[in-house]
Amino acid sequence: MKFSLSWLKSVLDTKADARTIAEKLTSLGLEIESVEDASAALKSFRVARVLTAEKHPQADKLQVLSVDLGDGNPLQVVCGAPNARAGLVGVLGLPGAVVPANGMELRKSAIRGVESNGMMCSTRELGLGEEHDGIIELPEDAPLGATFADYLGSDPVFDVAITPNRPDCMGVHGIARDLAAAGLGVVKPIEAAPVAGSFPCPVKVRTDDPEGCPAFFGRVIRGVRNGPSPKWLQDYLKSAGQRPISALVDITNYVMLGYGRPAHAYDMAKLSGAVVARKAREGETCLALNGKEYALQPWMTVIADDAGVHDIAGIMGGEDSGCSDETTDVLLEVAYFDPASIARTGQALSLASDARGRFERGVDPAFLDTGLDLLTTLILEICGGEASEVVRAGQPPLARKTVAYDPALAGNLGGIDVANGEQKRILTALGFEVADDWTVTVPTWRPDVDGAPDIVEEVIRVHGLDAVPSTPLPRADGVAKPTATPVQTLERRVRRAAASRGLHEAITWSFLPEKEAAHFADDEALWSLANPISEDLKVMRPSLLPGLLSAAQRNLHRGATSVRLFEIGRRYLRGTSGASDEKLSLAVVLAGESVSRGWANGKAKAFDAFDAKAETLALLAEAGAPVDNLLVMGEAGSQFHPGQSATLRLGPKQVLARFGMLHPSTAKAFDLDGPVAVVELFLDRIPPRKGPGQFARPHFAPPALQAVTRDFAFLVEASVPAGDLLRAVKGADKQAIVSARIFDDFRGAGVPEGQKSLAIEITLQPVEKSFDEATLKAISDKVVAAAAKLGGVLRG
Repeated sequence: MKFSLSWLKSVLDTKADARTIAEKLTSLGLEIESVEDASAALKSFRVARVLTAEKHPQADKLQVLSVDLGDGNPLQVVCGAPNARAGLVGVLGLPGAVVPANGMELRKSAIRGVESNGMMCSTRELGLGEEHDGIIELPEDAPLGATFADYLGSDPVFDVAITPNRPDCMGVHGIARDLAAAGLGVVKPIEAAPVAGSFPCPVKVRTDDPEGCPAFFGRVIRGVRNGPSPKWLQDYLKSAGQRPISALVDITNYVMLGYGRPAHAYDMAKLSGAVVARKAREGETCLALNGKEYALQPWMTVIADDAGVHDIAGIMGGEDSGCSDETTDVLLEVAYFDPASIARTGQALSLASDARGRFERGVDPAFLDTGLDLLTTLILEICGGEASEVVRAGQPPLARKTVAYDPALAGNLGGIDVANGEQKRILTALGFEVADDWTVTVPTWRPDVDGAPDIVEEVIRVHGLDAVPSTPLPRADGVAKPTATPVQTLERRVRRAAASRGLHEAITWSFLPEKEAAHFADDEALWSLANPISEDLKVMRPSLLPGLLSAAQRNLHRGATSVRLFEIGRRYLRGTSGASDEKLSLAVVLAGESVSRGWANGKAKAFDAFDAKAETLALLAEAGAPVDNLLVMGEAGSQFHPGQSATLRLGPKQVLARFGMLHPSTAKAFDLDGPVAVVELFLDRIPPRKGPGQFARPHFAPPALQAVTRDFAFLVEASVPAGDLLRAVKGADKQAIVSARIFDDFRGAGVPEGQKSLAIEITLQPVEKSFDEATLKAISDKVVAAAAKLGGVLRG
């Protein structure tokens, strides 16, 4: 929410400067986003008088001006403004000044052969409005040579972040109330005396939807003259980021932004019959003020007359009944709408507005009459006219909550003891009523206050959160007990392992474009959001890979030669019950160069499927998976290259990971060039180890006897996976064989067609005594027999 310092001081009697106010607002919980002073950009612009204005010799629409800054040394300036003339006092930008509207730096230059020493400026060029038909005209007595910033005076604009629980601060008056309670001035009374009507209201007003619109107040003002609003009102609205439209519209916006009370003015000439708050009917639509037509649902509250819907209640008025320069009679509407109904309607229509932001938070239900009096007074003063009597339909919810409060709670809950008298002063200044027994009555503009802890919050934030002492939590003696859950421990362990292997952690969106999500759905139902933050991010990710692939693409397209990214997070799938099913996963993307070019290895080497497999096995081992028992199988998914990918499974159906090269079509979908290796670990499927020390390493006892190695070469069918043969050989004698590895894969001369020769080195570790020839022969026979089960024949 934006407002200027002058607007704030129109409702708050204070001598505090902008910096002091900004600091106090932040300490009150109304965080300042920024404080901008438009005059700061105008320090290089000076007040100047045009002495002479002559036609440019080379251009019909240009004039050559002689401009005086009051120092007796006139400057020559070329100007194209139609209102430039001798005697005019305006604003001159000298060489070196930067034009606020476009960032252009002014320089001494020749225009059509005539030297120009600056520029006479318009309102738009200085960022002070939209007027650009001519240069600024100042009063005759404006001080020549003074900076335009000093002439205008400083009027900083505050941008305050209002949290959803503070509807009372959705107006400048509410912010002033908080500042006054904190000792930064006195709130000025609202100048809105009741305006008696001089004739009966000619329009019937009623509410047929007491749930959505409990109260609907209105009155007619006839004989108004709609036109531009006064300068002070336009300046206030501009500081809030609003564009002045006309007096009637500007007045309603001023009351909304100044007092948090949205209202609407209807052109009487465009209404037909009674004006009613009711539910929308099937098939009805509304052409809103933003020029868009909205299809309404039967549960939505609208404002309508006999001809149809004119207003999406509490959110946006209709274009058909809006005020124009020809408007002479208006109907003022001030209503109270149910916050939940407004929020639901706004979400369903994807329609946001300043009015909706206030109504869905909860406006002050007791401010209807006062708001109507404010509107009436301002319209009569600015536009003239004659007001009718007020028509009131329904009754706003005026019941006030009471809270039994103990002032000792300020110390017990807030951490600081505040004197009872000071607590009562703070609460009274904020609009609370405090009885002698400390029963606190909550004001109607604070729907967020429900109980004693909320009262404590009000006292402490006004007294000063910075005065709350830092107190450490009590700590038990001895070694602290671990608080991390097994899942958190797993995440930390795998994260450290991935980082130690040279991978860089990335944090990507949990939401994806629907097209990218569908690419990785694998026939599983996607989880789509009903109210996404963006239409491009409307589907919960079924895999972490799309986000990492997009990150890799951005890095590679910006010159990165090697990308090693990983992410640990949840993937989201639609469960069998229809609810979201979250699964913990880890994904790795390797793209670009695995090894850079150099004298030792020659050309750069790209990542391949074996790099992906190495990362997969290492990370699974750190996660506690039984790596030695895993099966290497195919069917990694349509996103993977079918001949360069695989899965690691604990049994035929339990897939723990998939790895390999990205399919070319998938790489193209993510605008990736060259080979890309990817890994996806399904951490939720790793069986937990039994016992409290699930990741504890076994006690290391170095063997007393020296290990023995033996080599075997087997002829097997070319289609037999090497990993299967290795696993069979290693399991031939689990006590004696401690490790096994394949060191050669040969196909060629001496090997039959369709077969391959796999050479395996096994390590045998004696325990109680050294192996003799008989024992080694027995173990060798077991190895050969194990290989034979897969069709392996010992190569002679």
